[in-house]
Amino acid sequence: MDELREDVFLQDDLIEELREDHAETEADDGREESSGGLSDVTRRTFIQGSVATGAAVSMAGGNLLQPDVLRAATEPVARTIDLRVNGETHELDVEPMDTLAMVLRYKLDLTGTKLGCDRAECGACTVLIDDVPHYGCSMLVHQVRGREVTTVEGLERDGVLHPVQQAVLDEMGFQCAFCAPGFIMSMAGLVKANPNATRADAQKWLAGHICRCGDYNKILNTAERALENARATLS
Repeated sequence: MDELREDVFLQDDLIEELREDHAETEADDGREESSGGLSDVTRRTFIQGSVATGAAVSMAGGNLLQPDVLRAATEPVARTIDLRVNGETHELDVEPMDTLAMVLRYKLDLTGTKLGCDRAECGACTVLIDDVPHYGCSMLVHQVRGREVTTVEGLERDGVLHPVQQAVLDEMGFQCAFCAPGFIMSMAGLVKANPNATRADAQKWLAGHICRCGDYNKILNTAERALENARATLS
């Protein structure tokens, strides 16, 4: 409350100072008319300019003059893009603010990608981008142009299940399975990056996912089986 009262007092002081400067400004205007030139900057105009500039910078989060912010704000974004998903190229009309998860679900009908928290906390929307797991809800679709996106629908090849998908069937690793696609895609990234990973490695790798049913033990069993399946395919 003390800080609030202090802010109010400062605002009152500023208003009073502006009022006191009004007469001075009128006198300055009269001198400009008589001399035909520009007068010195008054305290009133200086304060007004400072307040306006400060407010603008504050509203921009302190980044108003950053080159990358200015560039992003002024450069046009293409509406029609080519998006490479599960080995196929799709020409799509998208908005600049469309996320990858939204486009996958509602424009390509790839509903295996789930929207859970929609704020990069639960991991349900995880997909692979160039074989690396990413949250689809926190990536703009424009960020993945020219890259290969893989969803859970794209793991099966020629009727053969991915080692992770087979492990899910073998271990019955999920209860309600809403979180399953996100876990599966992260496991797919793990077996690709390191098929020799341990259970402890898998636990750390999957730390960005939430299972609301609490089946973490079965999920880790599934990860171990997936790693075994992947090693078997390599031998």
